Amino acid sequence: MTVHKKNEEYELKITDIGSEGEGIGHLDDGYTLFVQGALPGDTIRAHIIKAQKKYGITKSVEIIAPSPDRVTSACPIADRCGGCQIAALGYDAQLRYKERKVRELLVRVGGFSPDRIDEVFEGIMGYYDDVPKRYSLQESPEKNDGSGEGTGSPVCFRNKAQYPVGTGADGHIVTGFYAPRSHRIVSCDECLIGAPTDAPILRVIRAYMSDHHISAYDEMSGNGLVRHILIRTGYATGEIQICIVINGKNLPHAEDLTERLRCADEIEKAGKRIVSICTSTNTDATNVILGDNFTVIYGQEYITDKIGDLSFRISPLSFYQVNPVQTRKLYGKALEYAGLTGTETVWDLYCGIGTISLFLAKAAGRVYGVEVVPEAIEDARENARINVIDNAEFMVGKAEEVLPEFYESHSDNSDNRSISDSEDLNDVSHDSGNATTPDVIVVDPPRKGCDEACLETMLKMQPARIVYVSCDPATLARDLKYLCASGDYELKKASCTDMFSNSVHVECVSLLQRMSNTRERTITLDA
Repeated sequence: MTVHKKNEEYELKITDIGSEGEGIGHLDDGYTLFVQGALPGDTIRAHIIKAQKKYGITKSVEIIAPSPDRVTSACPIADRCGGCQIAALGYDAQLRYKERKVRELLVRVGGFSPDRIDEVFEGIMGYYDDVPKRYSLQESPEKNDGSGEGTGSPVCFRNKAQYPVGTGADGHIVTGFYAPRSHRIVSCDECLIGAPTDAPILRVIRAYMSDHHISAYDEMSGNGLVRHILIRTGYATGEIQICIVINGKNLPHAEDLTERLRCADEIEKAGKRIVSICTSTNTDATNVILGDNFTVIYGQEYITDKIGDLSFRISPLSFYQVNPVQTRKLYGKALEYAGLTGTETVWDLYCGIGTISLFLAKAAGRVYGVEVVPEAIEDARENARINVIDNAEFMVGKAEEVLPEFYESHSDNSDNRSISDSEDLNDVSHDSGNATTPDVIVVDPPRKGCDEACLETMLKMQPARIVYVSCDPATLARDLKYLCASGDYELKKASCTDMFSNSVHVECVSLLQRMSNTRERTITLDA
């Protein structure tokens, strides 16, 4: 086999996209090259900057023939920012890539046959499926009056953004995003996928810091005060929360900052209002953005937003899906797969602030939610209260600990009573149906997927249906393989949702159905 070396150049046809959005191509001898910024269909001249035994890292020195799916991005920093890795790929091509990626992982990692995936896979839900097309990231907003039929990827869809704060080469305060695989801040005055009001908020904060000589945090020295700015926007309510992460206990001249933000004309003209300004203290040398201590300097510590007809209280630490348009579709699909008729007992693992739980509770007999973040559970209980939902219970703990503990301590208990609000799983309050043999278990784990102890307990509980929501199709495929290996479950339906346009990330929903006919409440969902 040919030994490839640094500084070699090759003409290369790009055939795929890697996990970080880089183009992938292969030389005639099978050697794999990864090329940042290249897209499937591009023919480029690649210059090797790092050569390993089986692959090389390259840069594109020339696009010989562009892909037919390549477009011009309206974002001036798309090629430098780590947020929108595939912004130069047309939106239809983005959707095709994401669907193919999920299908391939279900086959390669999950072990399902291609024919089975063809049979059960329902496709990808794109942003424009039921939303009028407006201007996009691939056609400048200034050239569109907002009423046209844009064909590119959507803009202004994120309800949350976290902006690192630093000092530029000229000494001025900068806010933006990290470049790929680094903590070098790429200055960004206006992010086209963020809320439109983020830009004026950031301008106000930068000016306030400059006027009062407030320093930005420096990772190398550990000095400086302001580390990050978190902005959440309730798209349905217009409420805005600003959380400033500081390397200290207090933010100087906080009253002046509050007054400046409250008087920002662009926010009022946009029909939004700031209801929460707080600080989060984080003095650790860590990549974790938020600290544990929060201080409200204006308003309250949360905002409220709506998904469908449900209202949700959202705190700085809350997990809340970032794309409100696509979240409705995602949760609607999860509810469809759950197949509820009004009497079922449901577990919702990794429930966050109770978003999916409360959607399920409206159609179920009783729902039990589990989440490791205490503040999220506080919000979940409050969200149940404000939505007048009394058939949902929430508990704090790791799913891989709470579920096995509950099953082992209650599986021989004939009444299977409810899990109370206390952290003592044996403290029961009322009859709840069959909590140890639920009809449905819904999981929405972090990227690492479910712990094996959690999966094993799910199999012991033998629910009629398991609905798996995932932000990582690789760990989804792995966990589905584990659950189906028992022979008790089969993959009945799968789909994905474009939650993060312009990036390689995709959200998935899958339905496993129990094959045994011994559980009379099994509902067949065959198309």
